Amino acid sequence: MPNLRFAAEKERRAALVTGGARGIGRACALRIAEEGRDVVIADVLDEDGQKGVQAIEALGQRGLYVHTDVTDEAAVQKAVAQTIAAFGRLDILVCCAGILGQEVPFLEQTADMFDRVMKINVYGVFYAHQAAIPHMLERGWGRCVSITSGARLGATHVVPYGTSKGAVWSLVAALGNAYPQQGVFVNGVEPGRALTEMVVPRFTKEFLDHPPVAIGRYSDAEEVAEVVEFLASERNTYTTGSVWSVKGATG
Repeated sequence: MPNLRFAAEKERRAALVTGGARGIGRACALRIAEEGRDVVIADVLDEDGQKGVQAIEALGQRGLYVHTDVTDEAAVQKAVAQTIAAFGRLDILVCCAGILGQEVPFLEQTADMFDRVMKINVYGVFYAHQAAIPHMLERGWGRCVSITSGARLGATHVVPYGTSKGAVWSLVAALGNAYPQQGVFVNGVEPGRALTEMVVPRFTKEFLDHPPVAIGRYSDAEEVAEVVEFLASERNTYTTGSVWSVKGATG
């Protein structure tokens, strides 16, 4: 580790990754495991989640899959409790669980459609932070990272999604200022479009090969995970309440 005088000693910490079975969540779970962390994957995709655990164990770390519906507060609390029961601690929370919802014009969106997106994308993040942060405060160290989106600035055909990601941004800003002197930092990452199951099926190959991004391509999930891992690590000694852009462009 660099000579960072305020960095905590690197330990065998434990992480909980919601939505860790696929996409950015899976990439984050594996990247965090590469740094010597034990990782719990909390998801509803049981087969993919178990495969993720096998990949974590192949890296020489301990892994655990917990079937978790993030819209269920009790289920999220149980996932946190199972993390602590398995590994004796919870140091890192990464919230990747999220859905895009249906891409239709605003007037075709229903209250039920809006509600479903908000429950997964916002309530799931809220529940996870409420359940995890007390354990971090008890130990005097913790790192939380949530995935937001540029859709928070306005996306006509995914209004519920954009609204939910704006709420996540606000939550990060609020909690980032709440606990840093007690050793708990809360941050976010705005990834733009990464080549995951949420993005690839929606576009033609030609568009994906030549997207309108300054850098000239969309990211791999692993590139987003690299930033998440830093924010979740001991090397992050002075970043809290921020949302880092990993979009291949400014703005």
